[in-house]
Amino acid sequence: MDLPFDGAISRYARDIAPEAIRDALKGAKKRDILSPDYPYRRELDDDAYEAAMKPLQIELVKLQSALRATGRRMVVVFEGRDAAGKGGTIQRLTENLNPRACTVVALPKPTEREATQWYFQRYVDWLPAAGEITLFDRSWYNRGVVEHVFGFCTPDQREHFFRQLPGFESTLVDEGITLIKIWLNVGRAEQLRRMLARESDPLKQWKLSMIDVEGLAKWEAYTSAIRETLDRSHTPAAPWTVIRSDDKNRARLAVAQTVLRAMNPDRADPALVPDPAITGGPEIWHG
Repeated sequence: MDLPFDGAISRYARDIAPEAIRDALKGAKKRDILSPDYPYRRELDDDAYEAAMKPLQIELVKLQSALRATGRRMVVVFEGRDAAGKGGTIQRLTENLNPRACTVVALPKPTEREATQWYFQRYVDWLPAAGEITLFDRSWYNRGVVEHVFGFCTPDQREHFFRQLPGFESTLVDEGITLIKIWLNVGRAEQLRRMLARESDPLKQWKLSMIDVEGLAKWEAYTSAIRETLDRSHTPAAPWTVIRSDDKNRARLAVAQTVLRAMNPDRADPALVPDPAITGGPEIWHG
């Protein structure tokens, strides 16, 4: 079978990845957690995950009905490194929701015209109307991280973004939009394992891009850009929720709980409390 990008990911794993990362991959079983500082050593069992997720999905359906009844609006921003689990988590959140009132936005590279507009403009076009939810699979934070790491924006453009960002997000909140920002934090070995799995799976190869491939060697640059972005954009009006996603099952539960609690912060239900061992603010983010 031909591998995408001439097997560049396999080649990186075999010849270029740091020795500690290669050692972590060697002999690892499917459900082993590779990050040594992750609070669990094995992934959550699928049966336990399904049993916990089903009532949360029922609550998400109720939440959507409540939004439609009250006219409230919700925006959920998903960010994280490549293969952090954004797409799969969004799929689990939305699989039982009415798509007419729930939109997933994954924007491609800006067109020539969009590149000359106000940076936030093309995202504004996708903001929800009354009773709707919009989930951004990557967002305006591209400028803080990906564009910076790959040189797609100038330092002045990035600084301009950071100057305008707090006002932009405060405006969304002041407008009555419930804004939830989720950063999925995946370890380096786990990221590489997931990308290797995508490379070898014809049904998932479409998820890979040259940016993903070239980004493998830019781990430290990404780490610096992410740390700065979290530090400069974690505000009282629009705080980040960081969820460690080395275990996809635990991360998906924590994301669903985070979204539900954002709409009902005073609801006393232990089932809606995200696991504090993997959920917190930027202080729990690991580079």
